[in-house]
Amino acid sequence: MQLDFFPSRTLTLYLAKTFVLRIFAVLVMLVLVLLALDLLGSTGKILEPAGNDQGDILRYASLRIPQLISQFLPYSVLLATLITLVTLNQNSEVVAMKAAGLSAHQVLSPLLLTAAIIAVISFGFNERVVTRSTSALKAWEAADYGDIPATSGVRANVYLTDGKNILSASTLIGSGETIELDNVTWDARGPGGIVTEQIRATSATYAAPGWRLENPRSFDVGSAEITRLDTIVVGENLTPAQIDLQAIDVDGQSFWELSETIDALDTVGRRTTEMRAKWWHRISGPLSALLMPLLGSVAAFGLARSGQLFVRAIIGMALGFAYFVVDNAALAMGSFGGYPPFLAAWAPFFLFLLVGETVLIRTEE
Repeated sequence: MQLDFFPSRTLTLYLAKTFVLRIFAVLVMLVLVLLALDLLGSTGKILEPAGNDQGDILRYASLRIPQLISQFLPYSVLLATLITLVTLNQNSEVVAMKAAGLSAHQVLSPLLLTAAIIAVISFGFNERVVTRSTSALKAWEAADYGDIPATSGVRANVYLTDGKNILSASTLIGSGETIELDNVTWDARGPGGIVTEQIRATSATYAAPGWRLENPRSFDVGSAEITRLDTIVVGENLTPAQIDLQAIDVDGQSFWELSETIDALDTVGRRTTEMRAKWWHRISGPLSALLMPLLGSVAAFGLARSGQLFVRAIIGMALGFAYFVVDNAALAMGSFGGYPPFLAAWAPFFLFLLVGETVLIRTEE
C-alpha cells in the first residue's frame, strides 16, 4: 500500500532493516576499538590495588561500555547512513525508487523513522543504564579502583566554596550530618583569590559547625614549609545541607532526578545554568540521531558513475561531524552562561535541521 510519506511496506521494511543492521555493526566496531584503547591506558591503574585481577578489568569494561554506546551512537547512525545510502546509490536502487515516483523525502522516510525509534531507545538507555554506570565508575575511580565504602550516597570529585576559600575532596560518602569526605584539600585564599595556605587531610567529618580534618598537613605558600597539624576545623560556614546541594553529580542523575535537583537549587538561589543546559541536552542529545539521515542524504542522490559519489559522501560526513562540533561548543557556552540553557541545547539541532532540509530540497526536490 502506497502511503503519503512512506514508500511501500516491503520497501520500508527493507530499508529499515538494512539501516538497523549497519548501525549495529558500526556501533559494535566503534565500541570495541575505543574500549580496547581505553583499557590500554587504564589496565595498569585497575590492577594496581592489591587483590585486583582480571575480573576487575571486566568490571571496568562493563561500566565503560554503556558510556561509549551513549556517546558514539549518533556517530554510528551517521556512518551507517552514509554506508547505506552510498550502497543504494551504487546499486542504482535509488534511481529505481525515484523512477517509481518516490520523492527524496519518501526515500529517506524509513531511515528517519528508524532513527527516531533509536533516539527514543537511546533516551531510555541513558536514563536507566548510563547514569547508573557513570555514577558507579566515578565512585570506583575516586577510590583508586579499590574497595568502595558500603555507605550509600557516594559522590566523586567534590568541589565546595566557603567565601574565598575552597574545600575539595575526592569522594563524598553519606548525607546530612553523617557526611564523610575523603582525600580532602582546604585552600585558604587571601586578597585577589591567591592561595596563601593549603591543608591536606585524609578525611573530614562534620564538627557542627565546620569540618574536622583528620591527619592534616599544612603547606604555607609564602615560606614553602610543610607542617603537620593536630586535628583542625575549617569551613565553619559550610553546612551539610549546603554540601548536599553543591556536591551534585549531574551525569549520575536521571532526567527526573536532575529536574528535582535544579528546582531545589533554584529555591535556595544557587546558579543552575550549567545544569539546565545539560538537562535540555538529555533530550536534544538522543534526538541528534534523527538528523543523521538528513545530513547524510546528500550521498544518496546523484549518479554514481559521475565520479562525484565519493565527494558527496565526504560532504555528508562533514555536515554530520560539523553538527557534533557545534553542539559541543554551544553546550560549553551554555555551561558558563554565554548562551541561555535552552538555546545552548537546541540551537545546533534546529540549525542543522534547516541546513539538511535546505540541501535536500535545493538539490533533489
